Amino acid sequence: MSNRPTGAGATGTVPRARTQESTSSLVTERGSTSIDDGVVAKIAGLAASEVSGVYAMGGGAARALGSMRGIVGGDRNVAQGVSVEVGERQAAVDLDLVAEYGTAIPDLAAAVRKNVIGAVERMCGLEVTEVNIRVDDVHLPEQDRDRDRGTDGQRGDMEQEPRVQ
Repeated sequence: MSNRPTGAGATGTVPRARTQESTSSLVTERGSTSIDDGVVAKIAGLAASEVSGVYAMGGGAARALGSMRGIVGGDRNVAQGVSVEVGERQAAVDLDLVAEYGTAIPDLAAAVRKNVIGAVERMCGLEVTEVNIRVDDVHLPEQDRDRDRGTDGQRGDMEQEPRVQ
């Protein structure tokens, strides 16, 4: 009889996110594990954007560059609007985000903070010392309607000349 697990999916399984373990497992007598800032930033960005009431991540310039990247077929940057400092056992996270109109910003910030701390601590094993949140803008429902009509806030009675002949 062997000590190896049996059953469906027992071979070639990938370890899942950590539960409640000590963060000291990143530094052991057999070596250390370092986690790059970009990894923590991606996890924090995804965790923040999962929260209802977060419309987008990043400040105005970062969002403009992100939309240009999308136009030319580039991948969405999940770490947009996120900056982190990662040490051996701790991490600090700064987030820039856009809130949906009507969302209570203090409640949104608390929910984002809780989700980011939980995700980073669970997946990285790092203690999150702080999550600073900056709300850069509020997304208004009219902005979607204008974009759908193609007016982008311009008056509808003005006809535009074609830009390309």
